Amino acid sequence: MNKSTSRVTRFLAGGVALAVGLTMSGCASGGSGGSDRPENEIHVAVYGDSGNTVEQQLVDTFNKTSDVKIVLDTIPGADYQQKLQTIIGTSNAPDIFFNWGGGSISDFVESDLLLPLDDFITEDPGLKDNFLPSVFNTAVIDGKSYGIPMRGTQPVMLFNNKQVLADNGITAPATWDELLEAVEKLKAAGITPIALGGADQWTTLMWFEYVYDRVAGPELFEKALAGDPKVWESAASKKALGMLKDLIDAGAFGTNYDSVKFTDGGSPTLLRTGKAGFELMGSWEYATQQDVDPTFAETNLGYTEFPAIEGGTGDAKNLVGNTNNFYSVLKATRYPDTARDFLKLMYSDEFVEAQLGIGNLPTTTNTPEFFQDAASPDYAAYQFGLVEAAPSFQLSWDQAYPPSAITPIHQAVAQFFSGQIDEAGFIQAMQALK
Repeated sequence: MNKSTSRVTRFLAGGVALAVGLTMSGCASGGSGGSDRPENEIHVAVYGDSGNTVEQQLVDTFNKTSDVKIVLDTIPGADYQQKLQTIIGTSNAPDIFFNWGGGSISDFVESDLLLPLDDFITEDPGLKDNFLPSVFNTAVIDGKSYGIPMRGTQPVMLFNNKQVLADNGITAPATWDELLEAVEKLKAAGITPIALGGADQWTTLMWFEYVYDRVAGPELFEKALAGDPKVWESAASKKALGMLKDLIDAGAFGTNYDSVKFTDGGSPTLLRTGKAGFELMGSWEYATQQDVDPTFAETNLGYTEFPAIEGGTGDAKNLVGNTNNFYSVLKATRYPDTARDFLKLMYSDEFVEAQLGIGNLPTTTNTPEFFQDAASPDYAAYQFGLVEAAPSFQLSWDQAYPPSAITPIHQAVAQFFSGQIDEAGFIQAMQALK
């Protein structure tokens, strides 16, 4: 499965006009708290894509033994967040819904629409203990748990074309200085050092997330997210911006990155065809390449952690990206016990095997037992090791903030990269986020 779709939807959501005729099964008959919806039935809303085959499989498994039946409502990916925002406070709201944790549900928590899951966890500690802590905590808000991991983790990694690196005497860089050296060699060889789908903007953001983490540690962004705008003008922030500018000025991304996209296959093609040496991308890069050229994915696609930065306070094992997707439960659900029992399937053997089979990497503690079922066992094991060892797994900035901040963040990073704003302009833009 191509994981890029899971990233794209949240950027489209803010500007997509919702069609009047858009429906999801069961919506017209009343919501989780509505009297029009049939008795002994709850609804689960999910992001509509190829991953729904596993979600339907688990619903079918659950319904075989449950008196209260689950109805799976799939919402087209590009419309998911907008649709959810439209129905969440109405009688058409789902009982359980797919989300990204963090900022994607913070407004719902503030509006007292979600059910804290701590009582469920007290009854069945496995709802927490069976997941990697760095992932589970993404859906903990104000000390309360509001989500159970589902689908798989998506850390951002530095991918490379192994043949291009070998032809130019380059080893995968472990440090920032080694990355700069590789950029210089590739540029001299007439190869774009780093493929970047800058027209998508969120791809550019990944560079900020990692450089800031390596220079300042995760604490800087955590403070900003908690409402302290002064951290953006700190010495560490300015150092991170200076390093990013050095990379841009070195020609690391070529001259056309603003017209290249990841979402139409542009930047992955540059990497696959040897026109670029590296690409910083979420773990779905492997599936993206495998869909087009399985041989390249298997033999010539390299992947490493983001380089360490000497003198920085961030641990080189820290990750950024999409920690996971989550299921949250609406407080108004008529059948909380049914919701609880369904969530237990998210750490079942059936769940893990099915997700690995379509290329997802679940973050349950028993996942390593089933690596042989993965599309690429070695790749699955490598990713899982990164997530398991990460002292911090920072949710992407545009997911950690509420949806209203997505466009301002993307504009700021794109404008800084293109030189439309300087260091002060970027700092000002980030300080204005709410």
